[in-house]
Amino acid sequence: MKKVMLVEDEEFILQGIRYIIDWEAISMEVTAMAHNGREALEMFRREPADIVVTDVEMPLMNGLELLEEIRKSSPRTRFLILSGYDEFEYARKALKLDVEEYILKPVNEDLLREALVNAGEHLDKLDRESAGSMEGKIGWHRFLKGKLNREEAEGFRQMLPEIPRGEKVYPSLMKVDTGTLNSQVSLSDVLAALQKEPEKIKAIYLAPDTLFLLLYAGKERTDREITEFYRGFQDRLESSMGIMSFLTVTFPVEDYEELPEAYGKVSRLQKYKMLEGYGNCISQEDIQDRKWGDIAIDESLLRKMILKKEQEGAIGYIEDLFINNLESEVKVDVLYQTALKIVMLLQEIKAEYKLAQSTNLQGFSEMIEKIYQAEDIRGLKGVFISEISEIITHLHTEDSQYTPVVRQIMEEVRKNYKEDMNLKTLSYKYHMNASYLGQIFQKETGSSFAQYLNNVKNSIAKDLILNTNMKINDIAREVGYPDTSYFYRKFKQCYGVSPASLRNMKKY
Repeated sequence: MKKVMLVEDEEFILQGIRYIIDWEAISMEVTAMAHNGREALEMFRREPADIVVTDVEMPLMNGLELLEEIRKSSPRTRFLILSGYDEFEYARKALKLDVEEYILKPVNEDLLREALVNAGEHLDKLDRESAGSMEGKIGWHRFLKGKLNREEAEGFRQMLPEIPRGEKVYPSLMKVDTGTLNSQVSLSDVLAALQKEPEKIKAIYLAPDTLFLLLYAGKERTDREITEFYRGFQDRLESSMGIMSFLTVTFPVEDYEELPEAYGKVSRLQKYKMLEGYGNCISQEDIQDRKWGDIAIDESLLRKMILKKEQEGAIGYIEDLFINNLESEVKVDVLYQTALKIVMLLQEIKAEYKLAQSTNLQGFSEMIEKIYQAEDIRGLKGVFISEISEIITHLHTEDSQYTPVVRQIMEEVRKNYKEDMNLKTLSYKYHMNASYLGQIFQKETGSSFAQYLNNVKNSIAKDLILNTNMKINDIAREVGYPDTSYFYRKFKQCYGVSPASLRNMKKY
């Protein structure tokens, strides 16, 4: 509902304007009535109006002087002027103040109603244009991420409506499913729909599919009521225009200095789109009781099915794993950690069988990016199903049979990887020429003995990074790397990411 202020020094005319218009029918409400410009200005400063309907000739401060003062602080407000004088000078000044309509008394009801409707539509257009250009003009992203100095940030806070004493502001982030937008329906329609809601909402445009919303509510409103309002709005948006969205709401703020922290919270909550999908609204309260527990992955079973080329079994295992995740109502971070473990297992298999060079297989960074870009559980499963199918296809062309001596060496490496092993000592043990042993090992495994040993060490280190809280330095020593910097270099060569980066991904 748009707020309207009526200003008229004659009480009879003031009350007449108040009651000749069906305000609710045009989505407006009269929030203030004043008898002179000075009184009106004081009221406006306490509670700004969207539209001001004012007489010209009034005591203490006339209508044009009132509009000049309001225009200094509110370029958005629309003005309608009422006057008993058809004078060019009044019209000229009104034009300079960007007045919507200059209406002569006695007031014609139909003309006034039409002027109000036009002013409301003009407001909607201004708000859409303003929202659409905000990112380029004033850089709300940097403000919301807390990347501005104090003076710059204060400039942004001044652009937002004043928070009345005792009022709370609920920040939220709205992501619109671009698949439900088209040439007839756009984000502008979402903005227009928000403006028609009874709640006072400030929308900030961040991207073609993203809005940061501020909902202004009194102290009596509860967090649950705010979440339910947004869910109702989503239902209305879907039923009237077919637009689907995912909305995240955090706890209220009472000062705009808290906005960067609130923006960080609603942004992190957006990860739950993976579990919930479009058409849902998630609040901070909704996830408090969700489980943190680890999801058990039988890596050896999955590895065995892949290496035995049991495609149906491996894909079925992935399906069951993520269906159980969904039913367990876990925190979304657990889902990403589970996905990360599977990525590392697949990377190990590709490295061990020298499949990583294939153009049809994904590298580590590519898989991680696809996981974080997945819209929902189905998309996430699709990433793994596609990769597992591709790996099995390539394994069909590989000769995975090793000679007895190579199998013995591989087994010894798995048992004694901490020891200072090399081909020379192994050649004495197996009574073979060191050079010849190295040649057959490389031919059958696709990697040198030194590289194979590093891969085994790094695989064990990876498990310790993902499944324990051991320090990186301790892990390096545990797997036989006394030099931590050397461990970092070898680990990154193997997995394309440093040990510290991998641990940070675990916390995603």
